[in-house]
Amino acid sequence: MSELTSPFKALDPVKPEESDLTTNAGTGGEAIGQRVIITGRVLDENGEPIPNVAIEIWQANAAGRYNHELDSWRGPLDPNFVGRGRCTSNEQGVYRFLTIRPGAYPWRDDTNEWRPGHIHLSVMGPSIVSRMVTQLYFPGDPLFALDQIFQSIPEADRERVVCRYDHELTEPGWAMGFRFDIVLRGSQATPFETNLDRNGGQK
Repeated sequence: MSELTSPFKALDPVKPEESDLTTNAGTGGEAIGQRVIITGRVLDENGEPIPNVAIEIWQANAAGRYNHELDSWRGPLDPNFVGRGRCTSNEQGVYRFLTIRPGAYPWRDDTNEWRPGHIHLSVMGPSIVSRMVTQLYFPGDPLFALDQIFQSIPEADRERVVCRYDHELTEPGWAMGFRFDIVLRGSQATPFETNLDRNGGQK
């Protein structure tokens, strides 16, 4: 699975159950791993919410393995984790996913260089000319300093691709909560991959 390629077709309708990646809709089985709630707002350059934006996510499972035939990492597959989901921002610009915290995985070209756990996000909407893609990271990951993609982001902008833990959002005994706002334009815009040097675009 490419770092830049969404697994969805642009015109597929969004279904409410697609925002929950912890349960396999086909089998009813539960995915393995730490449940996490990812929520935030889609905002314009003035901090105003943008409704009706389609947000797509795709990610590796808890072992760092993508559910894709081109992923050569030998981490185990989880038969109950599809690894992709979608939702639409509401009138307040809010979106929400329930998923599994993704694991790290090695770069293909280096046996001891690992990518930090991350989630790919794609946003599309009536006011967005083309699909915009970014990656969400989790706070405090020790692999940040070694990751070529994370390091390609200007240092002053890196915090805008790292979600923040929210204890009030966390559901006791069930899921940890994290917030991640997506700012589409302006000086505080989320770093999107089309604007970065991606070192060849390799995963």
